[in-house]
Amino acid sequence: MDKGKIFRDLHASTFVMPNPWDPGTTKLLGSFGFKALATTSAGFAFSRGLPDGAVSFDQMIHHCREVTAATELPVSADLEKGKGDSPEQAAETIFAAEAAGLAGCSIEDHTGVPEKPIYEFSHSVERVAAAVEAARALKRDFVFTARAENFLWGKSDLDDTIKRLQAFEKAGADVLYAPGIGDVEMVRTLCSAVGKPVNVMARPGFTIADLAMAGAKRISLGPNFAYGMLETAAREIQQDGTFGFTRAAMPFGKLQALYGKSQG
Repeated sequence: MDKGKIFRDLHASTFVMPNPWDPGTTKLLGSFGFKALATTSAGFAFSRGLPDGAVSFDQMIHHCREVTAATELPVSADLEKGKGDSPEQAAETIFAAEAAGLAGCSIEDHTGVPEKPIYEFSHSVERVAAAVEAARALKRDFVFTARAENFLWGKSDLDDTIKRLQAFEKAGADVLYAPGIGDVEMVRTLCSAVGKPVNVMARPGFTIADLAMAGAKRISLGPNFAYGMLETAAREIQQDGTFGFTRAAMPFGKLQALYGKSQG
């Protein structure tokens, strides 16, 4: 079964790709009928008590192996800037991702350096081109996503973001992604400016139907929804002294059955 080909074919129409952060959430989300999953670098880091960006590349790849082992679904990985800053390290990232059993991955143009958070334009394109060349050298299909991170790092410049995504498309990226865009019309403008499938991160006010009409092919969730529900529950306990949030809890027996354990 070529999971990369299955994953690529999903982009012919709009689909939602949720983001588990460990084997348990991988199995849980996989049980609800989604067609593909993706790791979340922030979600994994938060689950280890670390900020986003503080997990080493080797730790992230080990995490990817755990996630792919927990599901039969295609999995794409959020690998941040990859193994390092150079185009050669971007290529090495693809080889490591494929060896971890992934159907695809994304690499960002975020440097990880607060003083200069976005790679210079030509260097960003060179990194994408190297990753594309590596993906094409694999023996099985692999979906490479190129990310433009402007909106997450204080540069709300749609024109520059589109310029970068167009260059990434020309370099051969399979999917394009600009996280942080919070307006459907901006999504529509971005999608109309490129010819490859576009990933959009879900936000309040978005609907699947609206994003599909705007041209988005893939919708991811990121880690925030789960942590937001935990915060809501904790605040209810502390501020109101009530436990209304438990009405939404999954029954213990259902979880036991999902994870293949006997009840007791």
